Order: sequence, then structure tokens, then C-alpha cells
Amino acid sequence: MKIPFVSFLPMEKELNNSLRDAFDRVFRRSWYIEGAEDEAFEKAFAEYCNVNYCVGAGNGLDALMLTLKALNVGAGDEVIVPSNTYIATALAVTYIGAAPVFVEPDIRTFNINPNLIEAAITEKTKAIIPVHLYGQACDMDPIVKIAKKNNLYIVEDCAQAHGATYKGKKIGSFGDAAGFSFYPGKNLGALGDAGAVVTNNKVLEEKIRALGNYGSDFKYHHIYKGNNSRLDELQAAFLAAKLPYLEKMNVERRRIAGMYTEGITNPKITVPYVIPDCVPVWHIYGIRCAQRDALEKHLNQKGIGTNKHYPIPIHLQECYKDLNIPKGALPIAEEISSTELSIPMYYGMTDKEIRYVIDAINEF
Repeated sequence: MKIPFVSFLPMEKELNNSLRDAFDRVFRRSWYIEGAEDEAFEKAFAEYCNVNYCVGAGNGLDALMLTLKALNVGAGDEVIVPSNTYIATALAVTYIGAAPVFVEPDIRTFNINPNLIEAAITEKTKAIIPVHLYGQACDMDPIVKIAKKNNLYIVEDCAQAHGATYKGKKIGSFGDAAGFSFYPGKNLGALGDAGAVVTNNKVLEEKIRALGNYGSDFKYHHIYKGNNSRLDELQAAFLAAKLPYLEKMNVERRRIAGMYTEGITNPKITVPYVIPDCVPVWHIYGIRCAQRDALEKHLNQKGIGTNKHYPIPIHLQECYKDLNIPKGALPIAEEISSTELSIPMYYGMTDKEIRYVIDAINEF
């Protein structure tokens, strides 16, 4: 049996008419930037996240970068980020001239460990970026408490967790603002690059919107040295067409994850741990195994697609060698990078396919 790591085909088949209607609508209007589709999606996504405002952006990295810039975080400042995340989180900090400061994760959840944050705070610290990795919410109560105590901003990185909740509250609504990615593989994905910022702060919303539009508050009037990072009409229309189906698809992902968690009994495998009062959306189902590479080879030989999130931690990437963080300095991130294996997780997987993956893992 052949099972890809991810497939869009079941979802695209179900949404075919809606997506084609969205394209036709935009094409007929001949209006491709900052129009009715963008406005409608921003309103709908803000409502979905239970926040007041949404600002479209070109991608998830830009969403984080524009937010930090709008909060006046910059050169000489430090921003706390998890040591285990995709590099975009750190790049957003680097792009505005600040320095990322890495804090280790809880190895059970892969998310930043709140108990280690305060030790990383200095007089230069301006913000914390909790990343809701793989679709599971961070433990936000202690993070919010630490931020308030130390007068720090919280910028949530929600790139992988559209619709996840913590204690009944949607992620993206805990901090000063939150950045989302709508890369095609996300739970809510565009048909190209796209992103957004959500916030309850009107002043911040207006500044982020201006910063993403060349720093302009109205045509040819520039109040900031801004960027060009806007959500185009076509991607907004596609996202608006898919948004009503997101909860249904997240429910299905939880069902698949439940089958994996119950069915994988191989003692060599560690399945994900879910913190109490958290409802994940399982963008990724990542297992851990000391013999990760051998397990991956075993699964691939059986036709099962896999991925690794992420095989080289940020502090050991060539582009961040200037931070002078040696190997061994962040052992938990390094442990995860050498043991994590992501197995197939996508809307439309059949029970037969799920059981095939489970059986192959248990055979290892």
C-alpha cells in the first residue's frame, strides 16, 4: 500500500466547486489586491479566532515580522523563542534587528517550557513568541503571567495550529497579537503563500496594516518605512471558501490522531502527549524513536511517507552560527531533532490506511 505523508486530493475533491467559484469571482472583478475578498476573509477569520481584527499578510514569517516591527521591537532587543521550532520564528526576530534567545521545550509536548522562560529574561527582553507547534497549544496561563510580571509582549506563532484551543479559548487570542501561516500544507491552507495577523488592539492593527503596505496609511502617504506584504484577493477568496470546512477537517484530524495514539503500542515509540485542557488540531503527528532513521527507512519501504520536524535545530543551522551556540547547549531541542518522525496526517485518510501505518510502526 502507498500512503503519502500528505495529500490534498480528498480535500480538493470535496471543495472543488467552492474553489473554482472563488477563482471565477475574483477573475470577473479584475481586482487583485486589497479588495472585497480580502476584507471578507479578514472579517471571517477574526470571528473564527474570537478576536476583533485580522490583517492579511504575504506569509506567516511576514506576519510575525510585521507584528514585532509594529510593537517597536528592534536593534538591541531580545525576543524569547523556543529552541524547537521552524526557523521562520527566529528569522522574524532577526529581520527586525533583534536577537532570538532560545528556551528549551517540554520534551513531551515539543512546545516551549514555561518553567524555563524567566531564567532567560534580561533587561533587553521585549517579547515572548510561544509557538503552538504541530497543532497543540502551549501552556499559556504561566506564559501570560510571566509576560505581565515582566512587562513583555506576547506574539503567538499560530502557523501550525488553526483552531486549536487552550482551556476553551482559541489560540491567537492570548497575546498582544498572533501570526498565522496559510501555506498550502497547513490545516487552513491557501493555494500559494499567504498569512495573517490577528489582534484585539485597534492601534496595533492599523500599524501592522500600514507596515505591510509600504508603510502607507493612505495612497502615496507613507508614515513608516514599511514592507510589501499583503494577502492577495485570490488567496483570500480561496481561504474564505475553505474556512467553513476547517472545523470539520480538524475533527477528522483528531479522530486520526486518536487512532494513532490508541493503536501504536510499540515500546520503542513515544507518542505525543497532550496537556490538560488543550484541544489540538494535529497539523503534524510526531512520534519519537531512538532509532528514528531506521524506523523511517522501515516505513518508507512499506510505502508510507514520512517527514522530520526538524532534523537540524535552529542554533546549529549554518545561518545562525554567529550566535555561537555550541552543540550540546540546547540538549532537548537536539534530542527532539534526532528522534522525531512525522507520520501521515491529512484529511481524507481511510481507516484502512491508518491501521496500515499503525501496524507497520508496531512491527518495527
